[in-house]
Amino acid sequence: MKTVIRAFFRTLRVVLGPVMLLKERLTQPTGVQRGSAEQAAVDQQCQSLALYQFSTCPFCIKVRQEMRRLSLPIEKRDAQHNPAHRDALMQGSGATQVPCLQITEANGQTRWLKDSGAIMAYLRERFAATGI
Repeated sequence: MKTVIRAFFRTLRVVLGPVMLLKERLTQPTGVQRGSAEQAAVDQQCQSLALYQFSTCPFCIKVRQEMRRLSLPIEKRDAQHNPAHRDALMQGSGATQVPCLQITEANGQTRWLKDSGAIMAYLRERFAATGI
């Protein structure tokens, strides 16, 4: 019975995955327009961030859409197909839950933000269109 259930969900992922990715591509939000100096400062700040994600995870898609809306070039790390990224996520955050935002502070300390709602709230607060 367990193998039947696994096969069902695997098939569901194979069928729905491309549909979800197509919807993400078709509904991309327009990014925030900033001046070149302001965008350069945002780009610099984004170098200390990395998003661990699965390509077809609906919560990851929400976070990626918010990143596009805010025009944030945050590195995306595939924790589903890349064992090195999955291991780094497990070691750093203690779980392979995605989406997970790795935040490296100026003092070198690393924080891990696991919930999609919390990640989007953090990004909005830190990179609001009113300033950086």
